[in-house]
Amino acid sequence: MGAIRSLIVLGLLLMLTACASGPQVVQPSALTSGDKAFTQSGVYKIGIADRLEVSVWRNPDLSVTVPVRPDGKISVPLIGDVQASGLTAQQVAGVIQQKLSYYIREPNVTVIVVGLKSHEYLSRVRVTGAVLKPESIPWREGMTVLDAILEAGGPNQFAAQDRTKIYRQVGTRTIVIPIDLGAILNDGDLATNIDLDPGDVITVPQRLF
Repeated sequence: MGAIRSLIVLGLLLMLTACASGPQVVQPSALTSGDKAFTQSGVYKIGIADRLEVSVWRNPDLSVTVPVRPDGKISVPLIGDVQASGLTAQQVAGVIQQKLSYYIREPNVTVIVVGLKSHEYLSRVRVTGAVLKPESIPWREGMTVLDAILEAGGPNQFAAQDRTKIYRQVGTRTIVIPIDLGAILNDGDLATNIDLDPGDVITVPQRLF
């Protein structure tokens, strides 16, 4: 009995491992605002041309919104140039806070990336598979599945429209969002015509003959 019980436990562990290793399928109705915040996580490294908002609590004269220059630095009042490229927003805030501590008492600094201009992959949507013009499209606020598909020329004659999927990176996870493209294009049913995030990949598979 002990050996049988051990085999059952081992089997369950293998099943759980297999389930965890693949992309997670998420219905459009299950998406939350948290799924759209991955580019603002602490692991994002600032790049050249990004725009940063530097806020110093109770010191509005020291608070600025500035671009990252080609040399990778930003200019902050009172302390001058600060390295930003290659660092996280939290790291840049720490550097600014340390330098300001020579001039003001216990500065409280926050740095937010308000404009993603570097790392081009973060600001594009890709449409692949059975479409007339597979391409990489600049992402814009409010862009939907229909917008991207139309920019890619629409599905071709071999497209399995009802098996369209969005692959979206959320932190360390890849989630898969089923899209009924046929319902969107042919019936005007916009239930799965969801807003896209930067970095989304839309795949329209071919029909199986």
